[in-house]
Amino acid sequence: MTTMRQLKKRAQFLKAARGRKIVRRGFVLQAVAHNEDCDLGPALGYTVTKRVGNAPQRNRIKRRLRALSKEFAEKFDPNFNYVLIGRQEALHEPFNELKKNLARALEKIHVERSAASHAIDRKSKS
Repeated sequence: MTTMRQLKKRAQFLKAARGRKIVRRGFVLQAVAHNEDCDLGPALGYTVTKRVGNAPQRNRIKRRLRALSKEFAEKFDPNFNYVLIGRQEALHEPFNELKKNLARALEKIHVERSAASHAIDRKSKS
């Protein structure tokens, strides 16, 4: 099983906000490459704003996001930092639906990354 670190510093969250972003019904997934030691595994951060609801609702959403990310631990790239931003819909969305959405979001983030690197390679060869 892959060990996952937790993002704790505000600067890490702000850096992830400048990276790629995939919006889904129950969450927003942000990802950015990092220069830290890859042997430590991927780093994840969770956040839910006050606009989503009161403290028990926000905490429940974060618990659901943590459980979701544990199931997909192998899919997270160790060279990236990720932030999952909980949305109001995550509170009532079926867990299987959240799982499908996270699987698609991770695929899309990693496919975009490889497509972007291929485009850069083609430009440098020209």
